[in-house]
Amino acid sequence: MFSDIIGGLIGARLKGSVVLTRKNALDFNDLGATIIDSVTEFLGRGVTCQLISSTVVDSNNGNRGKVGAEASLEQWITSLPLITVGDSKFSVTFDWAVDKLGVPGAIIVKNNHASEFFLKTITLDDVPGHGAVVFVANSWVYPQDMYRYNRVFFANNTYLPSKMPVALKPYRDDELRNLRGDDQQGPYEAHDRVYRYDVYNDLGDSRQILGGSKDFPYPRRCRTGRKLSQTNPDRESRLLPLVQSIYVPRDELFGHLKQSDFLGYSLKALVEGIIPAIRTYVDLSPGEFDSFADILKLYEGGIKLPNIPALEEMRKRFPLELVKDLIPMGGDYLLKLPKPQVIKEDEIAWMTDEEFAREILAGVNPMMITRVTEFPPKSTLDPSQYGDHTSTITEAHIGNSLEGLTAQQAMASNRLYILDHHDNMMPYLVRLNNLDDTFLYATRTLFFLRGDGTLAPVAIELSTPLLQGGLTTAKSTVYTPASTGVEAWIWQLAKAYVCANDYGYHQLVSHWLNTHAVMEPFIIATNRQLSVTHPVHKLLQPHYRDTMNINSRARELLINAGGVIELTVFQRKYATEMSSVTYKDWNFNEQALPDDLIKRGMAVPDPSSPHKVRLLLEDYPYAVDGLAIWTVIERWVTEYLAIYYTSDSVLQGDVELQAWWKEVRDVGHGDLKDAAWWPEMKTVAELVKACTTIIWTGSALHAAVNFGQYPYAGYHPNKPSASRRPMPEPGTEEYAMLAREPEKVFIHTITNQVQAIIGISLLEILSKHSSDEIYLGQRDTPEWTSDAKALEAFKRFGTRLEGIESEVVALNGNPQLKNRNGPVKFPYMLLYPNTSDHNGDATGLTARGIPNSISI
Repeated sequence: MFSDIIGGLIGARLKGSVVLTRKNALDFNDLGATIIDSVTEFLGRGVTCQLISSTVVDSNNGNRGKVGAEASLEQWITSLPLITVGDSKFSVTFDWAVDKLGVPGAIIVKNNHASEFFLKTITLDDVPGHGAVVFVANSWVYPQDMYRYNRVFFANNTYLPSKMPVALKPYRDDELRNLRGDDQQGPYEAHDRVYRYDVYNDLGDSRQILGGSKDFPYPRRCRTGRKLSQTNPDRESRLLPLVQSIYVPRDELFGHLKQSDFLGYSLKALVEGIIPAIRTYVDLSPGEFDSFADILKLYEGGIKLPNIPALEEMRKRFPLELVKDLIPMGGDYLLKLPKPQVIKEDEIAWMTDEEFAREILAGVNPMMITRVTEFPPKSTLDPSQYGDHTSTITEAHIGNSLEGLTAQQAMASNRLYILDHHDNMMPYLVRLNNLDDTFLYATRTLFFLRGDGTLAPVAIELSTPLLQGGLTTAKSTVYTPASTGVEAWIWQLAKAYVCANDYGYHQLVSHWLNTHAVMEPFIIATNRQLSVTHPVHKLLQPHYRDTMNINSRARELLINAGGVIELTVFQRKYATEMSSVTYKDWNFNEQALPDDLIKRGMAVPDPSSPHKVRLLLEDYPYAVDGLAIWTVIERWVTEYLAIYYTSDSVLQGDVELQAWWKEVRDVGHGDLKDAAWWPEMKTVAELVKACTTIIWTGSALHAAVNFGQYPYAGYHPNKPSASRRPMPEPGTEEYAMLAREPEKVFIHTITNQVQAIIGISLLEILSKHSSDEIYLGQRDTPEWTSDAKALEAFKRFGTRLEGIESEVVALNGNPQLKNRNGPVKFPYMLLYPNTSDHNGDATGLTARGIPNSISI
């Protein structure tokens, strides 16, 4: 009798553990004292938890899952295996009889003290008849009185909406309603969790509103609910610079970093500390580099600063550990910069034609080259406004550079390629060239594929607008390679004008628009329409990590009016507006790598190939490595989704999925909603391709365009961000000067000194991997799902990625593949997955590794 009673009591209790991170554990101060001092605040009634049944409903509570009694955190667990620094682990015991209440499927967590904490996981160790149950939260939990609802977290099971246990469905619906927050107008507070859409009307009163119009379409960004500007009431008011932060839903903020919001501090330090220091230096110096040797001094000790009181004041405002390397002191050497990889082995190899061409295939913007299919190349500009902009490059210009072929023969044999920045530049050239210290060309660069598999630039066309008869026609000059005398420097300048075009397009389109901006609507829609228990949410969520936060930082400090991008890139005040014009032609389907390669003529469909396409230019490192990555992502997505979508009809009946896709199309990318190319989302194959494209964009595509920025463009003569003077003409003083002092003329033609130093400082920040980077094929929480089939498929995904790492290393070691290293001896590793590096050794400026998401 007595043993039966004891047995019943034991069976009515469930033991578990709670892992959380205190807010102050993310500060830069010494953690030792704060851990001991603050841990007691969570004990007693500081934090309480209530289990929710997945099977037993409460008829007195709308037939929701039965809610158990509150349980408080108990002792602080210190004797268990080490957990992450800054985390605390507590035991918890619940009064819960499984035979009466069923298996818990969700949990209510209440924070009853004054400060928020980051809840990682809650684990029930041994639920009778079931085993362990894990609730994965990874969420900030604020004091309970700040919410209008209870914070509910679900067990790590995966459910389509139709499969959700009836007892849990109301909680699932409530959570989505809370995240949508459609009844909350804002302004939103730091603790809010509201995902809503808005146009880009917050870049400054003097900047164009992007989104919501035919002329300036744009992806939507996260709504903040801030008041409108008093001086321009269709714009959102700006925040006090460097004091307030732009709202993003709380769980989108950095919080996982050991050094707290390192990127935020870095960018603020750049804007408030480093840029003023640079300008002070320039004021005290002639304000120009005059030789390549002058520029190289940046990497040989930096620039010695005078005492600047503002910098001393700023150092007091930032955590000491952080500012040591970011905010200079008087007497310090500003910009103790590492040598960019492009000049590390050879300081002049970047000037060769071979390296110039190689970087079109394996540089920081390798997705612009297209195969020539008509010669001379034609324009897509409206002839009623621009007349005829057909290229003026002729057979006579290139005939001697085609290894005995005519231009038509070279084109027919897939050996003629072009980097064409003519049409995206020409409509803005009049306005751009009216800016101070600016002179730009619209460029076309023709390349020939040589017998050894490398590209050779054979002609560069520089064009300026010519206004005649109501049309904006082009005045064009064609330049061809030269290796000696002043003409060799004319050719170097022609390549520099091309690189300036390419740099600006890369920053505002290939990088910002085509990764950062286009991803944000998918993130918002996923959180609004797909439950955390939905398989597609679980699939995509790792690829959204920190993206909304870095985008908010960009709107605050980088792409805003007068921000760092406008200071350093030739587009200046037209920067985001020009990216909006490009967005008119954005096509979601063509963001898939195979489709993009086919569109650009770089590949043709080939069902017999493992990648379903065949490259026409075989030694194309970005495409070769990219296709390998794309294929394994696609295979992982296919295997994963097949677990849950056994037929197209199951997908069509998924109400959350259909609402998600409709919102992405009609709202998030609403300016393009009428485009015929949008997938209908009626088949599993469509969903596989869509999810693969989203993962590719957030991981590999962003890695390819981001982490090579400092390695390639940190030496600005290789990738100037602007040009300031026209090409010297024979018979002029400028031409004679070029003959006498070629380096000085070259450097004074490209990015000016202050632009260069600020730009290099930014690129160093943006090109670094964080200390807790999570790479493609990895997860921050091993228990992200309870589904064994999904875990097995994910493990296979990681194994395949590690296989690609070996392949990349082998390709880079193959001397026959001349585009893998080039004259600068810098191997292409931007699409090296880095999944196998479990020790975090690949932090900093490594120029390799594919993070899961756009986190910087």
